[in-house]
Amino acid sequence: MPKPDNLIADLLRATAQFPAGASLSDVAGALTQEVPRRTLQRRLSTLCKEGKLIAEGSGRGMRYRLPVSAETAAGAMLLGPEGKDVKDRVNRPIVARQPVGYQRSFLDSYRPNVTAYLPESTRKQLAGIGKVGITDQPGGTYTRQLMDRLLIDLSWNSSRLEGNTYSLLETQRLFELGESAEGKAAADAQMILNHKAAIELITSGRDEIGFNRYTICNLHALLADNLLANPAACGRVRTQAVGITGTVFHPLENPHEIEAYLHEIMAKGASISNPFEQAFFAMVHLPYLQPFEDVNKRVSRLAANIPLVRQGLCPLSFVDVPQDDYVSGLLGVYELNRIDLLRDVFVWAYSRSAARYSAIRHSLGEPDPFRLRHRAQIGSLVQDIVQRHLDKPAAIAHIRQHAETAIPRQDRDRFIEIVETELTNLHEGNIARYRLRPTEFAEWHAAW
Repeated sequence: MPKPDNLIADLLRATAQFPAGASLSDVAGALTQEVPRRTLQRRLSTLCKEGKLIAEGSGRGMRYRLPVSAETAAGAMLLGPEGKDVKDRVNRPIVARQPVGYQRSFLDSYRPNVTAYLPESTRKQLAGIGKVGITDQPGGTYTRQLMDRLLIDLSWNSSRLEGNTYSLLETQRLFELGESAEGKAAADAQMILNHKAAIELITSGRDEIGFNRYTICNLHALLADNLLANPAACGRVRTQAVGITGTVFHPLENPHEIEAYLHEIMAKGASISNPFEQAFFAMVHLPYLQPFEDVNKRVSRLAANIPLVRQGLCPLSFVDVPQDDYVSGLLGVYELNRIDLLRDVFVWAYSRSAARYSAIRHSLGEPDPFRLRHRAQIGSLVQDIVQRHLDKPAAIAHIRQHAETAIPRQDRDRFIEIVETELTNLHEGNIARYRLRPTEFAEWHAAW
C-alpha cells in the first residue's frame, strides 16, 4: 500500500489532468500506483471533505476536479512521488551532485512504438482533452483559427521560460503594432518575434514540416535569429563544446557524434505513431543532445508542437508552467536520465493548455458551416490577392470575378462578404493562416 502522503499527491496530480472532471476510472488510470477501488473512493471522499477536490454528479456520473483556485494558481503544479524525488535530487547543492556526460544508451535503448515514456492511460487522457471542440476537417483548418489566438500565448510562455521580461500584454502589442516595450532589452523583443516566426513555420501546413533536418534546423535558425554571437551558427549543428549553467552535465563534444545522434533522434521521433509520445520524446532528447550552440530548449518546445498541430490537436502553449519545475525536469534528464519530473510537467502543462484552448474555442462558438465548405477557396483567394499586391479596387474586381466563375449563385454574396472581411482583418498576427510571409504582407499592405 502506498504511503498516504504519496497517494494524496498522486491523486491530486491525476485529477489535475482532467480540467473538465475525472471519473473514478479516469483517476485510477492516471495514477502511478495501483490502489484498491474502495481505498480510492475513500481517499477521494476525504479530499472532497477537506476542500482539496470538488465532486460533481452522482453514481456512475460522479466527476472529480480541482477547485478553481487550486487549478489556476501559478506554480500549483502537482508532482508524483517519482517527480518529487527527481526534483529533490537535482536541487541539491551542485557540489553534492555527480558530474556526468552524455549517456548514449539513453537514446539507443529507446525503441519507437515499443518503448513508452508516457503510459497508455496517460496517452488516452491527453487524447481526450486534446480533441475537445475540434472538428474533423482535413489539415486542422478550424484549429488554425484557434492557433491564431494561441500564437501570443505560446510565444510569450516559451520566452518566459527563458527569463524574458515582456508581459503578455506587451507581447500582444509587439505583435499587433510592432512596438517594443519601453525599458526592455532589445533581445527580449527579438526572442518573442523569433518565436512568432517559428510558430508560423510549424503551423504553415507545408508537407516538409516534421521530425526531419529541414524542420529542426530551420526552427533553430528562426528562433536564434539575431541572438547568437556567431550569426553563421543559426540553423547549423554545432562543432564546438558547450556548457550549461547550473548543472553537472557535460554535453557531447564530438561533432560527428552530435550529427549521428541528431539523425537518430529525428529518425526515431518520426517513427513514433502517438503524437503525445512524439511530442514528449522531442522535449526529452533534443535538449539532452544540445545539437546547437544555444537555443536548444526553445527548439524542443516548438518541435513538441509539430505532431500536435499536424493532427489537429490542442497545441502545447506552456501556459502557467513554473520555470523552476521545467528546469528541474530537464536537469533530471541531463544528470539522471530520469524523465519522471519532466513528464509531470508535460502532462500538467498540456492539461492547462487544453483548458485554455477549450475556453477560447467556446468563446468563438461553433465553426461556420459556410466557411468550412468554402475554406479552400477563401484561403487561396486571400493568399493570391496579397501575393499579387492588389489594392482595394483591383481586389474587389478579382473577388467578384472569382465568385461569378467558381461559386454557386446562391453563395456568391456571402462568399464575397467573407473574403472582403478577411482582407480587412488581415494583420501580421494572423497571416500564417494563409501561409503568407511577413514581407509579402508588408508589401501588399503598403499598396492596400
